[in-house]
Amino acid sequence: MDKQVMLLLPLFMSLFTIYIADAAESNNSCPMDLNYVETFPWDTSSCRDPIDKNHCCQALLSVIGIGLSQHLKETSLFQLPNENISSTCLSNFQERLKALSIDPSLVTTCFPSPSQFVTNSSTCAGIITISDWKQKVGLISPVDTSCNGDVSDETRCSICSDAGLKVTSELNHIDPNATKCFYFTILYASAIVNQYGPTDLGTAGCILGMPLSKKKSSNREQVLKLVFGLLGAFIGVLLAFVLIVIYRKWDKRRKEDMYHRSVENGVRNSVLPNTGAKWFHISELERATNKFSQKNMVGQGGDGVVYKGTLSDGTVVAVKEIFDLETKGDEDFCYEVEIISKIKHRNLLALRGCCISSDNLKGKRRFLVYDFMPNGSLSYQLSIAGANRLTWPQRKNIILDVAKGLAYLHYEIKPPIYHRDIKATNILLDSKMKAKVSDFGLAKQGNEGQSHLTTRVAGTYGYLAPEYALYGQLTEKSDVYSFGIVILEIMSGRKVLDTMNSSVVLITDWAWTLAKSGNMEDIFDQSIREQGPEKIMERFVLVGILCAHAMVALRPTIADALKMLEGDIDIPQLPDRPVPLGHESFQSSLLHGLHTSGRSTPYFSSYLSSFSTSMRTTT
Repeated sequence: MDKQVMLLLPLFMSLFTIYIADAAESNNSCPMDLNYVETFPWDTSSCRDPIDKNHCCQALLSVIGIGLSQHLKETSLFQLPNENISSTCLSNFQERLKALSIDPSLVTTCFPSPSQFVTNSSTCAGIITISDWKQKVGLISPVDTSCNGDVSDETRCSICSDAGLKVTSELNHIDPNATKCFYFTILYASAIVNQYGPTDLGTAGCILGMPLSKKKSSNREQVLKLVFGLLGAFIGVLLAFVLIVIYRKWDKRRKEDMYHRSVENGVRNSVLPNTGAKWFHISELERATNKFSQKNMVGQGGDGVVYKGTLSDGTVVAVKEIFDLETKGDEDFCYEVEIISKIKHRNLLALRGCCISSDNLKGKRRFLVYDFMPNGSLSYQLSIAGANRLTWPQRKNIILDVAKGLAYLHYEIKPPIYHRDIKATNILLDSKMKAKVSDFGLAKQGNEGQSHLTTRVAGTYGYLAPEYALYGQLTEKSDVYSFGIVILEIMSGRKVLDTMNSSVVLITDWAWTLAKSGNMEDIFDQSIREQGPEKIMERFVLVGILCAHAMVALRPTIADALKMLEGDIDIPQLPDRPVPLGHESFQSSLLHGLHTSGRSTPYFSSYLSSFSTSMRTTT
């Protein structure tokens, strides 16, 4: 028995040696089937005499990319396991090129190091397998939605290319030192995303950027040589282009962040310390407003939208997001915060805090935070019918509150502040129906006792004083005119402009006509005619008419108007009033005056003919 074993031992050793050799050869064999190199209709002209080295290397990388794509599809690996296998694959590649009468040495010229096709965690954001890709890029990326289907069409190919560049930019942002993210993107798109696979002419021509042989390709298969994946990672000039684009984006974002921080620091350091207002982080306001949900929206105007929110301490606030930031700019935002920071009065809506935010998705955002006014705006209350309609005592107190707030702006702050947008929607009412003037987005500081001239007018049609609307002359009495309009709205329950008939009637013209004809009681809102002393209500109406007089010199100051309302001084006899603003003769006379003074008239015409259109234009 031992003799038989000794005789068979050499045979076993020989078989074992053969097995080990076969296993070693199998471990170092190329896992890619490169037979397609000889049959695929790729354009070999750049690799033949005269050889165009750059384009030849590009074409060879596209050709070997088909094999790498197939390998990715079969193994989930973006590159080859080790350098020995990579060398074997490149040697096989040389043999295939030699069969096509192409100089095999071009392979070592274009790919001097086999390691460039070997798996390396530092190549692109640590991506080695498809699982790693999904983890870094996400389950659904722009490539997944844009590179599926037939991409031989120029438009479809362009969309796919843009998606590839976007994903590559995201990967380079994750790993700024990455060198092959562009190539990984095209391998993934051709192997995993596109159902036709890398051997499809459209996929190879568009995604892999392969030059196709014109003799063997059909019209449908002749796509533009976009050189989708090759240009980013291996062609020097285009690699530089990609890096420049990435750098510019990074630099732009860096500058935006620096500017954002400078605005934030400016508001924090120069304004907020003087107000007692709080600096809010965007996350606090998102929690307070349930991520700015539509259910929490309580108002929207031309310059922003207002949300109701509840802070972590239970305080109910109103959060106003400012619109039109590209036009207004941060200077206007800071100016508005600065204006509000100067006011401390019970009849002016004070600033509770503000917030500046900026991100890639929603861009820059600016917020102002105020105490929430549960009874809404005066405009809203005047529009309510039935039991909730404002009573005479409430209307009286609201008028006095607004007058006191304006008097504070005009006389107790140096230099004075002109609101420029006094109207029913900007007067808010707290839980006790106390009025607070709000929205200082158009406010302007002036010189005490002097007028301010501006070439552009800010405010709302119907509430604008004529001298301000027509000539840009801004004084404290511009606010007085708007206040007079508000008094007449409160006392009558009518809108500032009556458009029910064919002609537009301003509330001042309507009230003036009734007052002069002795029908003063017809001005009072039906719901309050039996509620208060008629003489006091008449006094309020007369003050409203006087404040809204067309001639600026005949209007009282807000201080005198307040004294008249409180009965401290007598109301002078109503002076004569020009013909109604909408009257044809008034239009023609002022038009003539404007023409002779050399002043343009488009704004004047719109002011007279478009009262029913409520709009705001800011300086």
